Amino acid sequence: MKVIRIAAALLIGADGRTLLVRKRGTQAFMQPGGKIDAGESAPVALVRELYEELGLQVLPEHAQFLGEFSAVAANEPGFEVNCQLYRLDIGQEVAPAAEIEEVVWVDAGNVDHLHLAPLTRDSILPLYRRLQRA
Repeated sequence: MKVIRIAAALLIGADGRTLLVRKRGTQAFMQPGGKIDAGESAPVALVRELYEELGLQVLPEHAQFLGEFSAVAANEPGFEVNCQLYRLDIGQEVAPAAEIEEVVWVDAGNVDHLHLAPLTRDSILPLYRRLQRA
């Protein structure tokens, strides 16, 4: 299976909720972030993507590495995503830009009404719930 290397953010707002995004023309909500370009480190890729997609200005050194996760890609059939996940606590507003059509802040509770990407549903939200209880 072909692999897409991505950097993604578990963005935690001031109220403890986390941000999910949905790309234009797709169904699945997922963490913000994107593909890591050749020669680019994951934190640098993440900072670039967060700025392009949400207008967020963050520093790579503020991104706390949470782990590496893999799942079937939500929007690219036949691909797997390999995700370097980072936590960022933010207090600033976000505005969808570039390919992002919709953003939603969710808490650790009920997200059953949302169509979630496999990586978000199976790996990242369970981790977020554990972090919220800690």
